[in-house]
Amino acid sequence: MPPTTTHEVDNQPPEFAPRDLWRDDVALRAAVAHAGADRFAGRIAAYGALAGRDLYAAGFDANRDRPRLRTHDRFGHRIDTVEFHPAYHQLMDAAIGYGVAGLSWAEPVTGAHVARAALAYLHHQAEAGTSCPLTMTHAAVPVLRRAPALQPWIDRIVACRYDPRDVPMADKAGVTLGMGMTEKQGGSDVRANTTRATPRADGLYALRGHKWFFSAPMSDGFLVLAQADGGIGCFLMPRRLPDGALNGFRLMRLKDKLGDWSNASSEIEFDDALASPVGAPGRGVATILEMVMLTRLDCMLAGAAQMRMALAQAVHHTRHRRAFGRALIEQPLMRNVLADLAIEWEAALAFSMRVAAAVDAAPRDPDAAAFARLATAVGKYWICRRAPAFVNEAQECLGGAGYVEESILPRLYRQAPLNSIWEGSGNVQCLDVLRALSREPAVVDALWREIDRGRGLHPGFDAAADALQGILGGGVPGEAQARRLVEWLALLLQGAALLQAAHPLAGEFCASRLGAQHALAFGTLQTDCDFDLVLPRVLPEAGRA
Repeated sequence: MPPTTTHEVDNQPPEFAPRDLWRDDVALRAAVAHAGADRFAGRIAAYGALAGRDLYAAGFDANRDRPRLRTHDRFGHRIDTVEFHPAYHQLMDAAIGYGVAGLSWAEPVTGAHVARAALAYLHHQAEAGTSCPLTMTHAAVPVLRRAPALQPWIDRIVACRYDPRDVPMADKAGVTLGMGMTEKQGGSDVRANTTRATPRADGLYALRGHKWFFSAPMSDGFLVLAQADGGIGCFLMPRRLPDGALNGFRLMRLKDKLGDWSNASSEIEFDDALASPVGAPGRGVATILEMVMLTRLDCMLAGAAQMRMALAQAVHHTRHRRAFGRALIEQPLMRNVLADLAIEWEAALAFSMRVAAAVDAAPRDPDAAAFARLATAVGKYWICRRAPAFVNEAQECLGGAGYVEESILPRLYRQAPLNSIWEGSGNVQCLDVLRALSREPAVVDALWREIDRGRGLHPGFDAAADALQGILGGGVPGEAQARRLVEWLALLLQGAALLQAAHPLAGEFCASRLGAQHALAFGTLQTDCDFDLVLPRVLPEAGRA
C-alpha cells in the first residue's frame, strides 16, 4: 500500500547553513578594520566561509559521538588513549592550520592578536569544545618562553600544523598543550595542591599525585602545578617520553560534563611522571598567570561568539516563521527582544576586540598592558555572565524548536555557562579586579584614560563615568560590593569601546545600559530605539552561502 500524505509541511525556515560567517558579520569586519588587522582580512574571510560550511556541519558530528577513554589495548597494555570522532580532528586541523592556536606567535606583527581573536571567534561559533585545547596551546607560549630548553615545543606550536599521532614531541609536525591545575581539595585555591615534584639528577622532576580536572588529555604536553622545594612550581609534562614510552600517568576517567562534549576532560594520577621545570622555583602560580590575560580574552570571545550564533539562529528563524498573519520578526515585541539581543552582542564583540587590540599592543605599550590586565578580568566576568541568559532568550525565539537537539541552540545553551567557570569563577574575577585597582596604580590610570576617550560623545556615558569617579573617589569598595562595581566597569568599558569606534549602535547602548532606560529582562528597550537600524546588521537577507 503506498504511503498516504497526512499533511503538508510549511511555515518552516530553510536550513541555516551553509553561511559565510565573515560576510554575514558586519560588526566583526568593522572591528577588525578598526583594530588595524586588515592585513589578515583575506585569511579571516576564508576561515569564516569554511566555519559556516564544513566546520558547522562537523560540529554536530563531533558532539553527537563523544570522546571515549581506552585505558588498555586488547592485549592488556596500558595505553591511556582518548578516541575522538573524525570530525574532531577535522575541526582541529582547520583551526590550527588557519592559526587559531599559533598565528599570534608565527606572524608577530601589529594586528596578529586581533586577527587570531577574530579566527577564534569564528571557530567558536561553529564548534565550541575544540576551543579548549586551541586556547591552551595558544596561551602556553609566553609560559614556555621562560625555559629556553623548551623552544622545540614553541617551534611546533608556531608551525600551525595539526598532528594527531600519539608519538614523542620530536617526531611531530605540530603539538597541542593541555593543563592540569585543579585538585580535589583545593579547586581554585591551587596553593592547596598536594601533588609533589621531586627533583632528579638530570634536571627533570618526578610528579606524584593527582589532578581532579585535567584538560585535553590527548594533548602532547601539559602545564602542571605541583609542590616542590620552595613552594609551588610550574612544570611541562610530555605525554610521551623521548624514547616513545608513555609517561608515568594514568587517566582514571573522563568527566561527564554538562557541555563541551566534543572535547575530553579527565581525572588523572601521576606515578613518577617526568616533567621539565618552567619559570623560577616556587613561582609556579606567577608563571602560569602569564597565560591568564590570553585565556580570559578567549573566554570573552567565546561568550561573544555564543551570543552571535544564538542571535543569528533566532533572526533566521523569526524572519521565515509566520504567526498571526505576519513574520515573527515583524511583530513589535519580538523586534524589541531581537534588537535588545543585538545591542548586547555588538557590545560584547566590540569590547572583546578592543581588548584583543590592547593585548596586541601590550608588549610595546605599558598602558595597553595595564588596560588589558584589568579589562580581561572585567570582560570575562560580564560577557560570560550574560551569555547563558542571552542564549536562553534566543532559544525562546524559536519556541520548542530551540529546545530540540537537531538545532544548535541546546548545544549553545549547555556550553554557555562554561566560560564563567573556566579560568576562574565570577567571584575570582571580581576579587582580582579589586586587587588590581587597590595595588596597581598603572591599572587605575589606564582605566581612566580609556573612559576619558569616551567622554563628550554621549551624555549617558558621561553621567555614568562621573558616577563611577564618585564611587572610586572614596576608595575601592569592599569585597561584598565587588560584583556591583565590576558590572558597572564592564558597561562603561563596553560603552567606551563603542563610542571610540564611532559604532552606529553606541547611542542605543549608552541610552539603554547606562541611561537607566532598560529593565532587567531582554526585550525592554524604549520605543524610541531605532529597530530598523539595529536588526538589519545581524544577518543579511541573502547571506546563505
